[in-house]
Amino acid sequence: MSRIDRDAQLQRLGEETFDLLVIGGGATGAGVALDAATRGLKVAMVERDDFSAGTSSRSTKLIHGGVRYLEKAVKEFDRSQFALVRDALRERAMLIKIAPHLAKPLPLVTPLYNWLQVPYFMTGLKMYDWLAGKTNLHPSRFVDAKEALERFPMLKPDGLRGGVVYYDGQFDDARMNVAIAVTAIEQGAVVTNHAEVASLLMVDGKVRGAVVRDLETVREVEVRARVVVNATGPFTDAIRRMEDPSVKPMLTASSGIHVVLDQRFSPPETGLLIPETEDGRVLFLLPWLGHTLVGTTDNPAEIEYHPKAEEDEIEYVLRHVRQYFSIPVAREDVLSSWSGLRPLVSNPEAADTAGLSRDHLVNISEGELVTIAGGKWTTYRKMAIDGVDQAIRVGGLQAGPSRTADLYLIGGEAYTSAGAGDLQERFGLDHDVASHLNRAYGDRAPRVAELARDEDLGARLTENHAFIEAEVIHTAREELARTSIDVLARRTRLGFLDRDAAIASVPRVNELLAAELGWDDTRATGDRADAMAYLV
Repeated sequence: MSRIDRDAQLQRLGEETFDLLVIGGGATGAGVALDAATRGLKVAMVERDDFSAGTSSRSTKLIHGGVRYLEKAVKEFDRSQFALVRDALRERAMLIKIAPHLAKPLPLVTPLYNWLQVPYFMTGLKMYDWLAGKTNLHPSRFVDAKEALERFPMLKPDGLRGGVVYYDGQFDDARMNVAIAVTAIEQGAVVTNHAEVASLLMVDGKVRGAVVRDLETVREVEVRARVVVNATGPFTDAIRRMEDPSVKPMLTASSGIHVVLDQRFSPPETGLLIPETEDGRVLFLLPWLGHTLVGTTDNPAEIEYHPKAEEDEIEYVLRHVRQYFSIPVAREDVLSSWSGLRPLVSNPEAADTAGLSRDHLVNISEGELVTIAGGKWTTYRKMAIDGVDQAIRVGGLQAGPSRTADLYLIGGEAYTSAGAGDLQERFGLDHDVASHLNRAYGDRAPRVAELARDEDLGARLTENHAFIEAEVIHTAREELARTSIDVLARRTRLGFLDRDAAIASVPRVNELLAAELGWDDTRATGDRADAMAYLV
């Protein structure tokens, strides 16, 4: 695929009439756009910030059925919860299949310090295996204390009885989101970021499009569509109020924070599930992109644009890690931290809100605005199918069946783990750089490597990290990266892995983007300021 021409995408938005206009470019919105485009529908998608700028880039990086949800299902004898876990486990296998460069199986150890815990956890995780059926990644099993320590040497050995090893999927959430959006473009969708909905277009009392403001030029265009889909995550109710200011809210939010530590705090290929914190939650400690990811919390939260991790939440996470670790973990070991909002949805037509859940819900307003909210990353594809099905029904659209179960996301079709060695040999890349490019871009990694060679862009953005200058230009040309933070936070993941290193990289990333995108001094200065404000 050649360069994505954002100006041409914006021009088409204002000139054509679409079957679907999708508002929101997170996992759900991008998933809806891709699913609809593969069914033969004419689709547009707009995102106020960047793909995965909000909740979708701030997950625990696990593709999972939900061990916690299974426990709840058993305790409450809730068949619907069993069905949700089963569906998510099937989706887990599917995502690993369609994006093998971005997702992989990961073993996790649950350490047990009480013999009475063994039958409880073994029974639960064997049920997890059973619900996965033929899509199970690997059977869970009990390991003795010696093997538990071999798998996760940082654990406290005193009193350790053993552990349970089970498997879930791990992925790069923001790069997966970008891949879904760009795949939608390749399937014919008109997609742009940094373009916000200023208002909805109403025709005879029905929602039939939106006024979209390009935040780069502040120019507005009217986008006309037979059906509008609201997939804006935590900002769901704000879009709904554009149609009806008195509408009952359907969403509340909780916050989950994560911290990133150095790689010495986790083995490279095994995660840890801390089974119960002081207030009954679970924590994950995972190897991720050469670092250690720890999270998450679950606290009621106000809906805001860029939530920050609070110091008491960071200390909460570290305190529980210390309880299980034989090596010290201090606040100064935290390289980065972030907070993400989780949407909890309820039916606005229900009599009460007792049914708040993380399952998804599709709501149709009187003006035929289709709103899809809730859910989790693992089930984004199933959510998208449900949303498109409802949009087809509401709009009386002619469309084929969903095709996304067998459609590789960009970079996935010809991906092979051996590709890293090929890149290293063909282009003379360092081992860590070749491995990173292969995992991040899959079968498109050679394009980045060729760019590094041909345009002398092989230098690292910062010492001790594998990200290189060529990625800035590649993502601007082929992945709609438009700002330094688009590059640092979501195309590469440096902004999430190491805040200080990302701050040090801002001037060079800004310089490269300014030359590539033709910025004037005012635009370049504003971008640098925005990047620093985001990272500090």
